[in-house]
Amino acid sequence: MHSLGETRSSNQRDHLLHTPDTFVRAALPGMVLGEAVVHISPAGGAGFTQYTAELQPQGCLGTTSAQRFVYVMEGNVTVALQGNLHTLAAGGFAYLSAGVAHTVAATVAARLAVIEKPYQPLPGASAPTARIGQESEATPTPLMGDPDLVVRGLLPGDLGFDFAVNTMTYQPGAALSMVEVHVMEHGLLMLEGGGIYRLSDRWYPVRAGDFIWMGPYCPQWFGALGKVPAKYLIYKDWNRHPLP
Repeated sequence: MHSLGETRSSNQRDHLLHTPDTFVRAALPGMVLGEAVVHISPAGGAGFTQYTAELQPQGCLGTTSAQRFVYVMEGNVTVALQGNLHTLAAGGFAYLSAGVAHTVAATVAARLAVIEKPYQPLPGASAPTARIGQESEATPTPLMGDPDLVVRGLLPGDLGFDFAVNTMTYQPGAALSMVEVHVMEHGLLMLEGGGIYRLSDRWYPVRAGDFIWMGPYCPQWFGALGKVPAKYLIYKDWNRHPLP
C-alpha cells in the first residue's frame, strides 16, 4: 500500500527526526559486507557523523582518521585493537581514539550505532585512549534525583574527551523536569519504548528505531509513554569552549 507521501520524519532548521520508513542504505567507503544508514553528518548541519551500520557475518566497518564510538545493538562483533581482540555483544561499546588503527568486524549479523568526530585537542589535557566496555557495568545515576529517570555514562568526564555518550532510561510516565536549551548538540537513537519529544516548537511521537538530531540551542524535552520503559543512546559535544 502506498504511503501517499506521509512520514513522521521532519527536517527543520535546528533539528531532525529520522524515522525508519525513510531510511536509505548504502555502503560507506571501506565497508565490507554491510550497509549504513547515515542519520546525520556535517552536510546536515552537525559537527559529527552518526550512522547505523548493518553488517553481515564477517562484515566490517571501513577505516577512519576520526575518533569513533561503536555501540552494539544486535549481534556480536570483534574489535581488533593494539594487538588485542575484544568481543562485544549487545550493550557492548568501544571508544576508538583518532588515528589509532583498529578493525570492527561482525561474527554474526550485527547492528551498530556508530559515531565519528574529528578530535578537538585541548591544551593541557591528554588525548583520550581507547576504551572497551559494557553498558550494564556503567553506574546508573538518577537524573536530578529522579529514580524513574536513570543515566549511564559510557565515557569518562575528564577534559581529554570532547564528547560524551550516555544511555537514558525512563520508566513509563517519567519525563525531563524542564525544557532544556543549551549550546551542545545531540545525536539521539531510540533503543526501546517510546514517548513524546518536543523539539523547538514542535511535538513528535517517537519510538524505538527513530533517530533525532538536536542542534545547538534547540528547545528540547521528552516524556515516556506506554507500558514499557523508554530508552535512548545520546551523544553530546562538551568540554570545549564555544569559541572555535
